[in-house]
Order: sequence, then C-alpha cells, then structure tokens
Amino acid sequence: MDPKKRRSRWMWRDPVDRGFAPAKVNLALHVTGQRADGYHLLDSLVVFGGLGDQISATPSRDLTLSVTGPFAAGVPADDRNLVLKAAHALAAARGVTAGASLRLTKALPHAAGIGGGSSDAAATIRLLSALWKVPPLDPGDPAVRALGADVPVCLAAPAPQWMAGTGERLAPWPALPGAALVLANPRIDLPTREVFAGLARRDNPPLTAPPANGGFDAFAGWLSDQRNDMEPAAIALAPPVAAVLARLAASPGVAVARMSGSGATCYGLCRDLATAKRVAKAIQIAEQGWWVAPMPVLGG
Repeated sequence: MDPKKRRSRWMWRDPVDRGFAPAKVNLALHVTGQRADGYHLLDSLVVFGGLGDQISATPSRDLTLSVTGPFAAGVPADDRNLVLKAAHALAAARGVTAGASLRLTKALPHAAGIGGGSSDAAATIRLLSALWKVPPLDPGDPAVRALGADVPVCLAAPAPQWMAGTGERLAPWPALPGAALVLANPRIDLPTREVFAGLARRDNPPLTAPPANGGFDAFAGWLSDQRNDMEPAAIALAPPVAAVLARLAASPGVAVARMSGSGATCYGLCRDLATAKRVAKAIQIAEQGWWVAPMPVLGG
C-alpha cells in the first residue's frame, strides 16, 4: 500500500498540530484508593500516540460543532460534547465573545479507554486559544479539571506523563525508549463508571520505580510487572476483552499486552512501528470485526 494512503487510513498527524487530539494510552493504571467523595485515586503512566481525532475551527459569530469520521455515529454535536464544553470554558475564562465553527473528525472509538473525548477537549483548547489569540488554559486550572479527570493530562500531550491522585497530579515521565503500539478494540463500549463499580478492591499498590536507564527491553520488563487494576472488572462486563488481550499477547513482536484505561481498547507494546504494523495487519486478517490500528508512541 502506498505510504500516503497508509497515513490517511490511520489518520496519523503531526503532534505539533494544535487540532490533533492524540490517543491517550495508560500503559499502566493502578487504583490505589478511594476518597470519601467517591473519586478513585490512581497511579498511572500515560503516553500519547500518533493516531487520533482531528479538530478544525473557523471564525464564526456562534460556537457550533459538526461531527464526521468513521466513529461519528452516536457522538453528540451539542453542549453534551466535551469539545463545546471546552470551548465555552476557554471563552468564559478569557472573556472571549467571538465564536467558532468547529468540526470534529472522529477516528478513535468512543467509550474505549483511550481518552477520545478528553483529548478532543484538550485539542479544542489549544486550537481556539490560537484562533482567538488568548492564552490556553493550564492543566491545573479548575476549569480544566471540571471538564474531566483525563483532560489535564491530555493538555500535557504529547510528552509521556506520570498521573496520580484523581488525575490532577502530573509530572513528565523520564524519557522512554523508542516504541510503538498496536491498539485493538472488539468494538464494545465500556462506560468508565460501570468498570469502576466492578472493582474487587481499591487499595492496590502503586507503580514501582522505573528503570533508571536501559533500552526497550529494560522498559518492557518493568512494564510487564505493572498492572491495569481495571482489567478484571472490564472483562467481567465485556468478556471479549480477554480475547483481545490473548490475541495481542500471542502475537510475535508484542512485548507487553494490556488494557488501556477502563477499556475496551487494549494495546500491544512493540519495539518499533514496522513491527506494530505487521502485528496489526495479522490481527486485522484474523479478527475482521475488531478495530485495530498501529501507532508510534510520541515524545519518548
């Protein structure tokens, strides 16, 4: 296949593009506690990939949104969408009275554990801050946190991030070795609230210290000792997730297979993008009902 066609097919974008909303992947996600108000405490390594949604904006008197793309079905184009919520939050914080005509191209499945809506919101803030010529919102701004627990970390993209607490504690992760991921989803929506409700325990150990140095093998070895504490609950709600994990784990070239976020998307960690492409192609042939995509890890 022609390389340009491959790029269009997977909707890879330059990470400096303000309208690019990259997939967010929790390489590890430990649930370490629960506050009295019900919010769960997390300890997570978050990375972003060169695959994602795209948002464009043109000047307009009002704030409007249209949604297109392979995963547009079921995505609201009104104020329920985080894109418009983020636009209104930025306008209110910066005293903006202008509008914008926003267009969201959904290339990522929703309710899939890869931060689609949260990354869309973060990209909207970056894009409109440039269009309206105002400073963007900081990840720690209360208006950003009010949009959702994953929006702050998505505003910190594309660099890998350590995320803790309820998502408000962020820090750059030490540089990662070059790597790529294969994402696979059995085309099942998994509401985060339901997965959290199914957790067997909420006081699990945090991440262990990452290797101080070393390449891909050292990192993959460390990552294989970490967890996603939401996997068992997700599999109980959606048993096909177990089949996705098994298929990824059995694929030559995959060093670690795990679920991202609350699922149902799972990832396979590969040494490079060429390997990830080979794995993705083989899985697509075998499981034609799944959504499967390779992508480079950004900011390593």
